[in-house]
Amino acid sequence: METNDQNQAYKKSLLKSSSSVSNSFRLRSPSLNSLRLRRIFDLFDTDHDSFISVDELSRALVVLGLETNVSELDSVIQSYIQPGNTGLTFDDFQALHKSLGELFFEDAAGDDDEAGNFDSSKQEEADLTEAFKVFDEDGDGYISATELQVVLKKLGFAEASEMGRVEMMISSVDRNSDGVVDFSEFKDMMKSVVALK
Repeated sequence: METNDQNQAYKKSLLKSSSSVSNSFRLRSPSLNSLRLRRIFDLFDTDHDSFISVDELSRALVVLGLETNVSELDSVIQSYIQPGNTGLTFDDFQALHKSLGELFFEDAAGDDDEAGNFDSSKQEEADLTEAFKVFDEDGDGYISATELQVVLKKLGFAEASEMGRVEMMISSVDRNSDGVVDFSEFKDMMKSVVALK
């Protein structure tokens, strides 16, 4: 019991050492959150062995400006690492992220009312901007067929295996026929997807 309480306290102290809460930490779309998390996992997995070790996670947190105690971090992470593995798999990393997110946002849950009227259109725009960045890996302001293919592969979509199918997906939303999706086209696409739900 004490170890669990210590882990919870360490998680909270780790998160509170971050300077501010980002409203865009979690997007409203679970699939986009998963995609963003996959990119983070790939960045943290510096040796590309499909595991994030405690050392890799510690180095990543230091780069992000978060103070870490490796032994405390190790005790928290070990409860998420599957027996026989050398580090966190992507599924383990998702579970850890979910746990940290719940801890992080449980204290901030009532803050929206205190902050006054929440401007949902600004938040929606911020969410769409973050989502666009997930797809636009080279940061040039456009989503190319190659970038879309990379994202679809990471999500496990069969469409990713054929560039022709990926190009058809691009052309279906590419209003100006330039072969890429700009932010405006992306917004229209995402709004139509949400409207279908």
